[in-house]
Amino acid sequence: MANEKVLVAKQAVIDEIADKLSNAQSVVVAEYRGLTVDEVTELRRALRAENVELKVYKNKLALRATEACGKQELDEFLTGPNAIAFGHDDAVAPARVLAKFAKDHEALVIKTAIVEGKLLSKEEVMELSKLPNKEGMLSMLLACLKAPVSKVARAVKAVADKEADGSAEAAAPAEAEAAA
Repeated sequence: MANEKVLVAKQAVIDEIADKLSNAQSVVVAEYRGLTVDEVTELRRALRAENVELKVYKNKLALRATEACGKQELDEFLTGPNAIAFGHDDAVAPARVLAKFAKDHEALVIKTAIVEGKLLSKEEVMELSKLPNKEGMLSMLLACLKAPVSKVARAVKAVADKEADGSAEAAAPAEAEAAA
């Protein structure tokens, strides 16, 4: 009876991991060996601010979950003490936050990631982490869209100002002749 409860509990964890692997926009696997409890808490806080969930699972359960959801490409990286970050809103957020944290804490080692179904190497994850967040990308796009409109508006204003100056200059000599 107790053994059955344990098996049911383990299956629930496997289902949870498989669900998160399937539904997350991005998943980053990192080794956290050597981080203190305070550092892990700081990391979780930084990730939570970006709506990223950091979980630690037993590797055996994570391996069964990867098999259940068809993400076996992660299997070779699920050795040692791993933390798995699940990005729900922004595909770049887990990589960006973990890479920033890893710069200050050498004990955190990013192993791999799956972003929108594609397995990335550590180097690709580091490149991905350099991208701005969603709001930053949207503001850059808006600036690109706004620039041509601003240029056209300035050109129209310059033409209007030039015409106004031209008509004022033409009116000035006519007034001088009338006064003489």
